Amino acid sequence: MQWLDRSRWTTTPFYAFVVVVIACGCMPKGYDEGGFSSSMSLTSFEKDYDLLAADWTGSATALTNRKANISSFLTLGAAFGALSSLYLNDRLGRILSFRLAIIVWAIGTVIQVFSSGIYGLLLFSRIFAGLGAGLLTVTSPMYLSEVAPKATRGLAVGLSMVFLLGILTLGFFINYAASIHMAATRTQYRLVQAIPLIPVGFVFFLSYWCPETPRYLASKQRHDEAKQVLARLRGKSVDDESILAEFDEIDTQAKQRAELASISNWQALKESQQNPNYRQRFWLLMTLQTVAQWSGGNGITYYISTIFQYAGITGSNESLISSGAYGIVKLVFTMAFTWGLIDLFGRRRCALTGLSLQLAGHIYMGAYMGLQPGSADNTNASNAAIASVFIYAVGWSIGLCTIPYLYGAEIFPTRIRNVCYGASMGLHWFFQFAVVRVTPNMFALDVWGAYLFWALICFCGLIILGVWMPETKGVSMEQMDELFAGPWYLRWKARVKSVDGDVTSVEDVEAHDHQAQPKSTL
Repeated sequence: MQWLDRSRWTTTPFYAFVVVVIACGCMPKGYDEGGFSSSMSLTSFEKDYDLLAADWTGSATALTNRKANISSFLTLGAAFGALSSLYLNDRLGRILSFRLAIIVWAIGTVIQVFSSGIYGLLLFSRIFAGLGAGLLTVTSPMYLSEVAPKATRGLAVGLSMVFLLGILTLGFFINYAASIHMAATRTQYRLVQAIPLIPVGFVFFLSYWCPETPRYLASKQRHDEAKQVLARLRGKSVDDESILAEFDEIDTQAKQRAELASISNWQALKESQQNPNYRQRFWLLMTLQTVAQWSGGNGITYYISTIFQYAGITGSNESLISSGAYGIVKLVFTMAFTWGLIDLFGRRRCALTGLSLQLAGHIYMGAYMGLQPGSADNTNASNAAIASVFIYAVGWSIGLCTIPYLYGAEIFPTRIRNVCYGASMGLHWFFQFAVVRVTPNMFALDVWGAYLFWALICFCGLIILGVWMPETKGVSMEQMDELFAGPWYLRWKARVKSVDGDVTSVEDVEAHDHQAQPKSTL
């Protein structure tokens, strides 16, 4: 297939190095969902932070709330960290914001590791570390989207999710190893929680070999630097025709943003709402983030060990091993999504397919929990429930796990990209905080009810996104205006035509006298 033609891939050693380093910026988020969330079930952590069920007889709700606070407070801090990107990414630049975020996260993580049973200090450290983790989830995908060529933009941005899920999966197995090989002392959980400081620390120092993005440099009228960086990333000379052509596309929007310094974030946000074309994109992205979080998303990942126990797996070690297998499935299918599906089948098809699989998994798990949970006579039903969790994992991995990051980083013009994407990630983290915080309470009320709620969100998401979400595969970031032209309810008809993989036209088929009208030619 032409998509697999390696000549189309910009994979110079320097470009590959930059993409890998910056993609690692999402690892703090991943380890929190896998490593830290699992460490809360270690006996050493439970003793230190008064989380043993035996000490809360008659106060199960209070214990649930205490655990939920510890799990969710990093995501609360991350929401504010993501919003801080509205100021930092444009004032400091992408790469300086990236380094600052790592420093903040690392300080918070060190405080967390040495909180030594002090509940209030632990909650503070979680919020503080979250500020850095949230900023990274905005800056890293944005940087990747701005250095990648359009043909492999999905690959570059999706790689951040590969690293996120890789360290998430590793976190489950690190906890398993610590639980069977280490004594239940503070050293046990401290070691588990300190592990991500090592790889992220290496990333911090390696980032000093990474340049600022060409689009940011062009937006600041640093044209010579932008061309030099672009040429180095593509492995070509500054005077090469392809470099000049790509830079001209970038500079077209940069010129429109020349007055950026005099435009506040509030003005940029107002522009995103006053322009009908931008407004469609903004609220589509917000809808993607809403569906992604409230369809189960990170609520299931944070409490996957408990969910496997609901499905019939007994024993904490067995549950951790199953959680590790769950992480591996997510990692494998996210890699398949990133390295093939996203730029081959497109964003829209993957999102709808993934939501369908999530819906199927939720329906069965909800029925199982409502009709026969924990019955020793229903081995087949229990096995099917476990399988449904993995079916959900596949759907999540090939769909909404990654697409909101990619969509948000690619559909806006440079002028308002930082504000719109930062706002969407702020919403992402606020919703993730809410989901992680209330999921234990939902389970305490009725496990099957939680799955019914998630299934309803998936169903609504299929309808709304099926109508509203256009395909952006192969469309350059400078051509999104034409893709999103026209009424929002006709976005499902938007088409991208390719010749040898290059975009030649975008048609927005509108119902006018029952005839299709081509919108424009690119």
